[in-house]
Amino acid sequence: MFGFLRRRRRRRLRDTPLPEALRAIIDRNVRAAARLTAEERRQLEGHVQVLLHEKRFEGCAGLEITDEIRITIAAQAALLLLNRDPRYYPTLRTILVYPSAYVVRGERRMPDGTVAAGPQVRLGESWQRGSVVLSWSDARRGGMNHQDGRNVVLHEFAHQLDGEDGLMDGTPALDSRAAGATWAHVMQPEFDRLRQDIERDHPNLIRDYGATNPAEFFAVVTETFFERPDALRREHPALYEQLATYFRLDLAAR
Repeated sequence: MFGFLRRRRRRRLRDTPLPEALRAIIDRNVRAAARLTAEERRQLEGHVQVLLHEKRFEGCAGLEITDEIRITIAAQAALLLLNRDPRYYPTLRTILVYPSAYVVRGERRMPDGTVAAGPQVRLGESWQRGSVVLSWSDARRGGMNHQDGRNVVLHEFAHQLDGEDGLMDGTPALDSRAAGATWAHVMQPEFDRLRQDIERDHPNLIRDYGATNPAEFFAVVTETFFERPDALRREHPALYEQLATYFRLDLAAR
């Protein structure tokens, strides 16, 4: 019963048009939306309506949450849901937004295997249950510059997709065991290649942070797929095809 009511509510939200003022925010701040077909843009706006209704946005360090903040972040998160049966990030409840990069204390494992301890500047983080944390200035910058291969919203929400099967291990929930085997067959060699390229000081389109662990690799290559699809298809064709199959988008064809 509850599932039926949730599906009906979501369908009603998706069918509710976004006000023009909010559509204008997407046009201005989420430049990747210009690549979408008319049907995908309709989907995007519907997913935005659901995310705005179901997720709570909280400002941190004095930041006041505005429509611009909510729409800019929700529209980028919605890009990852196109052409699929969306679950709308089921364990996510709250999106915490700082004005800019913020400082935390803790440890972080670096791509070379070393562990950095102490104060760390972060642009975002994703918790498996409950929250995503974002820097607003970087979320906005990532949406407006959609060709540099860096997007903190895509990165952190890719972690949310990764965790839908209960583990943040670089393998999101897939349709079958065969799909999982194909995923591993493509992803593991690409991950190993990135690590080897870093050790040998060879250039690689995928940025070094992806070599930290498989979870970060999936998040980083998600950024690359949405922001530099042409280059990814040219330099890593098998990886591109695997991501195009998973996200059900062939962005390089556009």
